[in-house]
Amino acid sequence: MKNMNNKSQKLRIFFIFSIFFLLINSNLFSQEKVIDQVIAIVGKNMILQSDIETQYYQYRMQGSIEGSETTIKCRILENQLFEKLLLNQAEIDSVEVTNEEVEQNMDRKFRYYIAQFGSQEKLEEFYKKSVIEIKEEMRELVRDQMLIENVQQDITSDTKITPSDVKSFFREIPSDSLPFINSEVEIGQLVKKPPISITEKLKVKEKLKILRDRIIKGESFSTLAILYSEDPGSAKKGGELGLTKRGELYPEFEAMAFNTKKGEISEIVETKAGFHIIKLISRKGEYINVRHILLRIKPSPYDMAKAQQTLDSIADLIHSDLITFDQGVQRFSDDPSKTNGGLLINPLSGTIKFKADQLDPKVFFVIDKLEVGDISIPVLYENEEGKQAYRILYLKNRTKPHRANLIDDYNEIQNWALEDKKNQTIKKWISNKISKTYIRINEEYRDCDFRNNWFK
Repeated sequence: MKNMNNKSQKLRIFFIFSIFFLLINSNLFSQEKVIDQVIAIVGKNMILQSDIETQYYQYRMQGSIEGSETTIKCRILENQLFEKLLLNQAEIDSVEVTNEEVEQNMDRKFRYYIAQFGSQEKLEEFYKKSVIEIKEEMRELVRDQMLIENVQQDITSDTKITPSDVKSFFREIPSDSLPFINSEVEIGQLVKKPPISITEKLKVKEKLKILRDRIIKGESFSTLAILYSEDPGSAKKGGELGLTKRGELYPEFEAMAFNTKKGEISEIVETKAGFHIIKLISRKGEYINVRHILLRIKPSPYDMAKAQQTLDSIADLIHSDLITFDQGVQRFSDDPSKTNGGLLINPLSGTIKFKADQLDPKVFFVIDKLEVGDISIPVLYENEEGKQAYRILYLKNRTKPHRANLIDDYNEIQNWALEDKKNQTIKKWISNKISKTYIRINEEYRDCDFRNNWFK
């Protein structure tokens, strides 16, 4: 069952990421002369042969097929049967998502899509449609997917496990099937941010003023953005940010952008990132597309050296056992992480544990040379706001590669046990709903090795 659940999860992840591909390539299989037909009906919701073929094609393009074409299509069909069953339940329970929630979801998706293509223009050129047109085609399918996810979350929302459940789950795993856990580390940091002087601010502002004057006199905004902008995401695209909705940008930047006329060069505006000038490319209602040039405000070499020296002094206190690393963090760190002892949080797991491949290479290079309990020399880094600072890294713990066990890996095993129990809950829910729901499936799929008894 665990293997099947893993495969199902892969298909589910694949389905979510293929929504965009499926929508804008709806005519893809016309070239292969597939005659569309209804494959299955769940309540009022239909599954078409083109739905199966399109997802199979995308799955095949990913090069991750496990099994024959028939086996894969059967898995895709069962995944869709489950999706339609959830959607049918959403209709019965009058589950709703607001237009605002749908728009926010689509905006997140399109930021990802545009980043993958490199620019909004490249995306639109490839699919021969504007972003607005693509969103119109995508809106209802995104709404349905959100309804499906809400119902599925509701099914498992009350699923809980006890320590006894975790132990029972672990004992049922054959010893030769226990997962291999790679080495993990727990890391703390003590940060000093150099102050930014008024002098440095004025220097950067003057540099940007000179660039603005050059543009007004006729030089290309795009060229100067490529040459001078310090926004790594947009500089290579001539400073273009792509279509963004009101509320997605820094408030100061947004206020200036929405009050700038098409083709105009804005006055200099300051945000957390630094100083900007903006050129409006287009505006459609609450959406704008702009170019900008960003110059970051950097501390002076003197202030950088002073921050490094301060950390050297703090490190001496720790090495001399006059204070602990945790006490140093509480007294001297300039980073919000001081509230949890300076420990770094793994964004992938939400825990304080990192596998080697989950670490920033620069962090790994420093930590790899430390023994547990050691601290590093002050190292230069760029924080989440793109500003330079110094920090001391502390290796709190490092585990050795090993087979999973309840002592060292309880939290991870607990998550596995909870996921397994959720899968069991969903399986029971499916079985119950199948018996109460109108379901019809094309006979050609009767030989599919479904996990659930869809042919009731």
